[in-house]
Amino acid sequence: MSKQHLGHTARKRFGQNFLHDQYIISQIVSAIAPKSGQNLVEIGPGLGAITEPVCELVDKLTVVELDRDLAARLRTHPFIASKLNIIESDALRYDFTQLLEDGNPLRIFGNLPYNISTPLMFHLFSFADKVQDMHFMLQKEVVKRLAASPGGKDYGRLSVMAQYHCQVIPVLEVPPGAFKPAPKVDSAVVRLVPHKVKPVQVNRLEDLNRVCALAFNQRRKTIRNSLRELIDEQTFETLGLNPDLRAENLSLKDFAALANHIKPEDQA
Repeated sequence: MSKQHLGHTARKRFGQNFLHDQYIISQIVSAIAPKSGQNLVEIGPGLGAITEPVCELVDKLTVVELDRDLAARLRTHPFIASKLNIIESDALRYDFTQLLEDGNPLRIFGNLPYNISTPLMFHLFSFADKVQDMHFMLQKEVVKRLAASPGGKDYGRLSVMAQYHCQVIPVLEVPPGAFKPAPKVDSAVVRLVPHKVKPVQVNRLEDLNRVCALAFNQRRKTIRNSLRELIDEQTFETLGLNPDLRAENLSLKDFAALANHIKPEDQA
């Protein structure tokens, strides 16, 4: 089959790779386990590989699609158009609180374009308290980063922030051949379940973000140096943290403690 798949050419600029392996598709739908009455939202439905089998199980589904041609295809889809609420929008900028109804939490899923997956995760974390769970197909490397523990090269700002907001559960690995065109990387599906009670107490979320960003942007430096503008020497001592450690050696709990002890003048 050429790139011209069902009359749609995969667009590089949207990072489009379309899923076509039926076994993998059924595994993903089983992992999501959609039910009628739930507030289901798919990001980037593409050619409907996951959309169609999900619609067989439920009475309505919201889809967020940036590509106008694909949105138009879904609007005229012979079997599922009547079940779809189609939002033509960039998921990176979309306010997902618009989809809330009667306190019914969002269940978000999608085969995410590789080029936006990390910024999209950060955007979605800001709605975590409105979300029941999220299931995403991502580059395997990104799933490794989401789930990473301190001490390794995969561990970074994404790991800390994801684990602050959610329980991270890798679900299955997906080979390149499951897509058209086949990407050059392995993929994996991850389940993210927002914590009802956060694992650590953080006074201001933006402080946790700042500490993580500064520490990991200069991950080869010691935290004494990378966090110099936010944390004074005395604070490391108070918290019992060795200032000669690097960012990748600190746990979520350590980052939370640092975020709660930023120099007062820096909390402006």
